[in-house]
Amino acid sequence: MKKILFTMAFIAIFSTKFTFAQSKTDAAFNQVLTAYYDVKNALATDKKDVAVEKSKVLLAKVEAVPHTDIPDAAHKIWMEQAAIIKTNAKSLSASKDIKVQRKSFENISYAMIKTLKAVKFNSATVYVQHCPMAKASWLNEKENIENPYYGKMMFDCGDVSETIKAK
Repeated sequence: MKKILFTMAFIAIFSTKFTFAQSKTDAAFNQVLTAYYDVKNALATDKKDVAVEKSKVLLAKVEAVPHTDIPDAAHKIWMEQAAIIKTNAKSLSASKDIKVQRKSFENISYAMIKTLKAVKFNSATVYVQHCPMAKASWLNEKENIENPYYGKMMFDCGDVSETIKAK
């Protein structure tokens, strides 16, 4: 009987620790997603200076993800995509040209989409949106289109190509 109780206690403690680690990691990923949305919103409204500042926040949030708690397969994907996000966030923050910023954002978007699909961390519904004119996709926190690739010129150009439900 003591062995069974000890085993049950051990399992309970281990699973609680794993759940806590996962929730901490998910919270960090959701902060990355929020920072990503801030960059997207700045570009969608043609605010290139705000995009510079928000991309610096995005970079810091990516670097703050406690990646050692991520399971192996997802960890490999995160490390690859995090490198892409960081490189392009640095490029975006170094540029004053909104076209260059948008190209960097496109690379960030594809890395974020791949990460979200692999790690499945979102605490709210996320919409994958696509602009046929830009031939590019992005993530949005709202179902309404807010095109970061053309901004005010074509703010609502695009469609929802996929809906990723909250975890």
